[in-house]
Amino acid sequence: MPSKETFEEHLRRQGVSRRSFLKFCALTASGLALPTGAAKVIADTLATVPRPTVIWLSSQECTGCSETVLRSFEPSVESLILSEISLDYHNTLMAPSGTAAEDARRQAIAAGGHVLVVDGSVTRRDDGAWSIIGGEATIDIVRESAMDAALIIAIGNCAAYGGLPNAAPNPSDAVGVDELIASGELATAAPLINVPGCPPIPEVITGVIVHFLAFGVPELDHLLRPTVYYGQTVHDSCTRLPYFDAQLFAESFDDEGARQGYCLLNLGCRGPLTFNACSTRRWNGGTSFPMHSGHGCLGCSEPGFWDRAGGFYTPPF
Repeated sequence: MPSKETFEEHLRRQGVSRRSFLKFCALTASGLALPTGAAKVIADTLATVPRPTVIWLSSQECTGCSETVLRSFEPSVESLILSEISLDYHNTLMAPSGTAAEDARRQAIAAGGHVLVVDGSVTRRDDGAWSIIGGEATIDIVRESAMDAALIIAIGNCAAYGGLPNAAPNPSDAVGVDELIASGELATAAPLINVPGCPPIPEVITGVIVHFLAFGVPELDHLLRPTVYYGQTVHDSCTRLPYFDAQLFAESFDDEGARQGYCLLNLGCRGPLTFNACSTRRWNGGTSFPMHSGHGCLGCSEPGFWDRAGGFYTPPF
């Protein structure tokens, strides 16, 4: 079997110059908040390692995490799939279907060294019968796809912590990938990185993959989240922070305080308790994030946010 082309080789074949490639590496290093010199390391690594093969599995989910990738700004979804990674399997985005699709997944597993992305919680009730793909329980597909994987990424709150399907009373016994590994129900030597959110920021997903290729597993917090993206609270960089410091709070979504941009803490904003990059990376090409648009943070990158006591619109403390 011929060796897979490297990331740089693939870009050159697409007509991308060396200068543009180095610019991409510099932007990636900046986005990851890496020190001076990291761009060269990324460039040297991506010039020699093959493009990562990615298997993206969807279990109990709403397709929101796939939707967020479709709205990736830099890189775009076309660039992501055709250049940065080799997306060999994705229920929604792949062209093959049926037997051809499953053959593609198994070929990628056989080659080994792939990145396994899990999107959605995994049900354990009735031997996994609550979530079936091609007549096979998703939990079994996850186990099979984890064999010889180089990395597992749990995308979204559902894959990381169980998300909405895990909310009380959790009728399908839905859990995140971390709990499957901790319980021994998923045997793997691959490191796990949680990229939670409902959904997560698309550029965070690609940034994690590039960091792994160039430097290995990034620094993780106690919830296995990369600290470069989940190392500070949403509140820390919120555009409404000056109003919080001045103790100026909106009391309803249509009062004068809300129109003036006052802090939304009294309307349920969980920004001070939520670790995510929403207020720094932002959404839709860096355009905005929830508090900037007038709505409080729901805490979607934290475990159990669906079961929040008092609902979403009560003050967190």
